[in-house]
Amino acid sequence: MNFSKKNHDFHKRNRKFMSKNQIFKVATVLFIGLSIVGCKDAKNKTEASEAEEVTKTTGEVVVYKADTDGSTLAWKGAKLTGTHNGTIKMSEGSFSVQDGKLVGGNFIVDMNSITVLDIEDAEKNGNLTGHLKSEDFFDVENHGNSAFAITGVEEKDGKTFVKGNLTIKNIKKNIEFPAVITVSDTDVSLKSEPFTIDRTEWDIKYKSGKFADLAKDKLIEDNIELQVEVKATK
Repeated sequence: MNFSKKNHDFHKRNRKFMSKNQIFKVATVLFIGLSIVGCKDAKNKTEASEAEEVTKTTGEVVVYKADTDGSTLAWKGAKLTGTHNGTIKMSEGSFSVQDGKLVGGNFIVDMNSITVLDIEDAEKNGNLTGHLKSEDFFDVENHGNSAFAITGVEEKDGKTFVKGNLTIKNIKKNIEFPAVITVSDTDVSLKSEPFTIDRTEWDIKYKSGKFADLAKDKLIEDNIELQVEVKATK
């Protein structure tokens, strides 16, 4: 019996197995690394600060009522294994315009209207939607509405930035985001760029790495990406 040949073949197969195994491990590490970078690549991250007083405008102000059907608030959340996205409806709102410029605005968002758009299976979609409405996240039974009140509009770095008090779960923080604003005699439109907020600033701490000692694939990213589009008419 040729033990030398068999031993040679065994080591050859073993080297191939180890080579494939090493490639798999490297690929896995790279995938996880890229996923983590992707989750943390926050767009226009806004730093929440103390709520500011809404400036009272003197003089003549024109009020434009928000078209709630034509306005949207889109959201996107992430974890290591993927993302979810959806929308939330605005229940009421208005812009204040003076001398052709946007000077204020107040909006109410119906948190009971939150939807998930990326899950087609009805049962799984319902499970996630229900979880988002629970105490782990937005606690809509006790906090059915969120709100946003504009505290300022300013130009900087060639862009228009909107500042305002965002209230979620009865916690009010001031945020800022870039947006394109159009004002005419009959209409006002505001469309933000995608921007992110840190959900933990509004006491949404479920599976946050700041408060839980969990494996990375169990954590949910603190940043929530939002994009707002509001249309209003006189």
